[in-house]
Amino acid sequence: MQKIYFVVVGKIKESFYREAVAEYAKRLSRFAKLEIKELPEGADPEAEADGILNACKGYIIALAVEGEKQSSEQLAKRLGRLQDEGKDVTFVIGSSCGLSDRVKRAADYRLSFSDMTFPHQLMRVILAEQVYRAYMINAGSTYHK
Repeated sequence: MQKIYFVVVGKIKESFYREAVAEYAKRLSRFAKLEIKELPEGADPEAEADGILNACKGYIIALAVEGEKQSSEQLAKRLGRLQDEGKDVTFVIGSSCGLSDRVKRAADYRLSFSDMTFPHQLMRVILAEQVYRAYMINAGSTYHK
């Protein structure tokens, strides 16, 4: 079973965000094991870089506004290919200050969900849903319409 890691900076304070992530993690559990590693916020992105890089495993996808935009189907294809190759995947979400250039360079892929900026707590929910959606697409489910 593929392992999916979310390496994230900061904690979710609001219970409704935690509950939403937990729900998608539960749904995802039939396809992959999701593990979330929360790291403390540093003074700036460079101060957080070592902790982020040390927590990453497998194929690294950094969420970055300047990254490549993909459709849900394209993300599903990428995750399916990585699963076929036997690779685990780490998604990295930076703090409200963003990600260091060092983390972005170390990533195998930089993914952008939008040109907009989202709170990192909400981004965790959005990412969890999209990863779940990708697995549902690959399973041929009608979840993705």
